[in-house]
Amino acid sequence: MEFPAFKICIIDDIKSVVDMISKKPDWREHGIEVAGTALDGEEGLRMIRETRPDIVLTDIRMPRMDGLEMTRAILEFLPSCKIIILSAYSEFSYAQEAIRLGALDFVKKPFSIDEIVGAVLKAKELCRQERTENARLAVMERKIKESLPILRQEYLTFLIHHQAAASGTESRWDYLEIPLDREHFFVFVAEIDHFQEMYHNQTVQEVELVRFSLHNILEETISAWTRGVIFREATNRYVCIINATDPDTAALITEACCANVARFSKSTISIGLGLGVAAIHELSESFGQALSALAYHFYTGGNAVFSYGNIEHKPRAFHSYSASAEQEFLFALRSGNRAKSLAVLEQLFEDMLRGGPLPEPRYVESFGYELGFKICRVMLELFPYEQVEPMERRVNGLKSRSLSLQEIRRLLNDMCAEACGWVEDARSRESTRIIHQAREYIRSNLDTSLSLEQVAKQINLSQGYFSNMFKKVLGVSFQQFVMQEKMEKAKAMLIGGMQVQEIAMDLGYEHRRYFSEVFKKYTGMTPSEFKTDYLGKE
Repeated sequence: MEFPAFKICIIDDIKSVVDMISKKPDWREHGIEVAGTALDGEEGLRMIRETRPDIVLTDIRMPRMDGLEMTRAILEFLPSCKIIILSAYSEFSYAQEAIRLGALDFVKKPFSIDEIVGAVLKAKELCRQERTENARLAVMERKIKESLPILRQEYLTFLIHHQAAASGTESRWDYLEIPLDREHFFVFVAEIDHFQEMYHNQTVQEVELVRFSLHNILEETISAWTRGVIFREATNRYVCIINATDPDTAALITEACCANVARFSKSTISIGLGLGVAAIHELSESFGQALSALAYHFYTGGNAVFSYGNIEHKPRAFHSYSASAEQEFLFALRSGNRAKSLAVLEQLFEDMLRGGPLPEPRYVESFGYELGFKICRVMLELFPYEQVEPMERRVNGLKSRSLSLQEIRRLLNDMCAEACGWVEDARSRESTRIIHQAREYIRSNLDTSLSLEQVAKQINLSQGYFSNMFKKVLGVSFQQFVMQEKMEKAKAMLIGGMQVQEIAMDLGYEHRRYFSEVFKKYTGMTPSEFKTDYLGKE
């Protein structure tokens, strides 16, 4: 590492000695610059104050101020200066005192110029080492200063996640220049609502700009009230530590943060506020409470503050719905009764949330997860896995995503509606197949009386169920359909030249008159009129 020339001052009351030492050696060749010379102690001290040399070469015995007194004075304002004492053998005790006071070395008179140069170069090497070390420390200090934001965040992250020892926290706090008072804290956690849905299609730069903007809004809002620090704890989450002495003030600050984010950005945030703590090492307690409070946004859907102090911390057994309620729900699903299954599902949630403190969100999430898989299980009894697997994937998403109560209820409602739709479609297809089978049987047996009981028995259904299904699929009642089929066949038989009596017998009518009455009611004409009208048209 290259440094500027090291400066030396030479002080002796004998001018020839000063001239010899300052001029004879080629100091520049050694990287040393003679900053000044003096012939007495007072003049020398003034010069040293002005030039601030790295090395001072001075006689021990001088008028006005001797070397000992000057050594004391120099080291008071220039403690890193290297002082070399020139002393005669008889002055050895003075030289020793000078060393004790902090002088680096001494050279006994008479001396050679080589001895002087050797002592000065020794002092220069020490100066060079100190400069190198100081430069290294300066670089390190600069890097530490540049890294302070990261170091602060790492330390604060440690404090909120771990119970720190009380000793040592304040000194570390001061070293990292954390801009907070060292007592009376509240911790709150702010989470960006619906982060994945809103920003999953945006670039990293766009998302970073959003997060930076929200950080600034929180920072400016807090600074209007108190001191605070904000840092990211997750992709969509900020941790805020503020100085406050009462919960009402902390609540007002968090409400202002929520309102300003909604007002000045396209995002909203949910905030969980912990209780106040007195000391630095208690921050993890307030942070844990803030997270617990944040979880209760499961019930709000976001854009609100939930304070740990407002949560009713009363023991409550995890709700488990009755076996009869579950049986009723699953039966409604199996039968494809959409209205009934949705009504029972709604009731299950209402029973769980009614009365007493709200259950912890994780319990309700487990409830939704369990119920979702029961729906899948019932559908697997009725349909192939390939059809049910996408629904199962959505249930698994309950564990990988943080959904609100409303979102879980909406998901289960959609699953119920979809499952009942499958059952209805399957039943419709099966009903169509059965009724088409009945229709073909009717058309093949138009020469018989064809009662509802006879056809229902033929396809193994009860009369009532068959009658309802028949009308639902074909749009007409069983009796109307049989009559229509017989009358249409009768028209074809009349056109083909058959006699009315023959037609009546072939279509299962015992009396010609009854057949004629039915035919007229259907066509508006008697069989004879229909035949005459048709032949006349030809």
